[in-house]
Amino acid sequence: MNDNKDSGVESVLLHHPVHPSLFTLLIFPFGIITGYVSVTLAFLFSKDGISVDKVATLVAAGVLPHIFKFLWAPLLDTMLSLKKWYLIANIISAICILSTGILPITESSLPLMTFIVIFSNFTITFLSMANDGLMAHDVPEKLKGRAAGYSQAGCLGGIGLGGGAGLWLAQRLPQEWMVTSILATACLLCCFGLFFLKEPISTIRDHRMINTYRNLFKDVWITLKTKMGVLAMLLCFLTLGTGAASNLWSAVAKDWNAGADTVALATGVVAGLLSAAGCLLGGWICDRMKRQNAYLLFGLLGALCAVGMAYSPKTESVYIIWTSLYAVIMGLSYAGYGAFVLEAIGKGAAVTKYNIYSALSNAPIYFMIYIDGWAYTRWGPVGMLNTEAVFAVLAILFFFGLQRTLYERNALVPLEFATPNSVD
Repeated sequence: MNDNKDSGVESVLLHHPVHPSLFTLLIFPFGIITGYVSVTLAFLFSKDGISVDKVATLVAAGVLPHIFKFLWAPLLDTMLSLKKWYLIANIISAICILSTGILPITESSLPLMTFIVIFSNFTITFLSMANDGLMAHDVPEKLKGRAAGYSQAGCLGGIGLGGGAGLWLAQRLPQEWMVTSILATACLLCCFGLFFLKEPISTIRDHRMINTYRNLFKDVWITLKTKMGVLAMLLCFLTLGTGAASNLWSAVAKDWNAGADTVALATGVVAGLLSAAGCLLGGWICDRMKRQNAYLLFGLLGALCAVGMAYSPKTESVYIIWTSLYAVIMGLSYAGYGAFVLEAIGKGAAVTKYNIYSALSNAPIYFMIYIDGWAYTRWGPVGMLNTEAVFAVLAILFFFGLQRTLYERNALVPLEFATPNSVD
């Protein structure tokens, strides 16, 4: 027994962390499913004459499981291995995305399509959580920002593939199942990235399950009650950096006279590449300044971009410019989010802790997609974009106001993050 423990410790000491870029590949299936729903399906249903608010409901349904995934996150910290969870989730999710190609694009199919979207996103939560756990355990502190950037780049790059390439293929292939079969195959190929990772040794598991869960909840509570944990939780719950409008770009493209190919290019492949670049840049920035402050800065940039787009001419070229800039800023924000969460959770029950924060961060996304759809229906594209900007600015002001109040009441000691070590 002792020999096995010593062997495990020695293995960990000899293990060299993988390059953070591997997590770009591993999280790709998550982005593919998200992009296919928010871009390809949204455009096809909107083109069929279905109202924007119903399309927004379909897109928002996919976000719903991610709000509650912290409830089943402890399963990954206490059962099986993270690699096994990844494989199981990827296979089931690929089957789900393939099945969406069988249903016709009509309003009558919306209920069943919504169910499949919800279930596929439920299964993909296990894949993303396995990726979170592997990343939290394998990446050193000084590279947390870049690891978050690479992971978010893979997510957003996958959205570009599932959305842009998915829509491009849907416009050219005779049957929708051909599109979903290609995307499902792309998801399954990402499993090869697991060969380069070492399964982490759990520090909370015990031969008695009751002790395992006792260790898990103790580790979670210790993290959540720290100063960094409290402020990180607050940031996750605020309506900034959500990128909610990007989920409706294809549905509102007609207001800028943007055609199907333009939408596929600007909100798909190009958006994915630009968002990925924003993630990498954001991760680099977060490793060189206070990570929570970086996230607030990125949220403010997103609000300014929305206002700029609202009052610019409604032409196809303008649509391309502003959606592209929005994609870069969305990448910055997502990298900032991942960086301050990875910084707050440490290791231990990493999957559970990461996904408590992740669940909170998905709540404002779900909320803002609905708000943007509602605002568009009543005030058009200008009202939608201004509404998103107002919510972001109010969130930033609320954060600073509450933070100051807590400091004045000595509920929190002002938090100073140590500036991460600069690395090349």
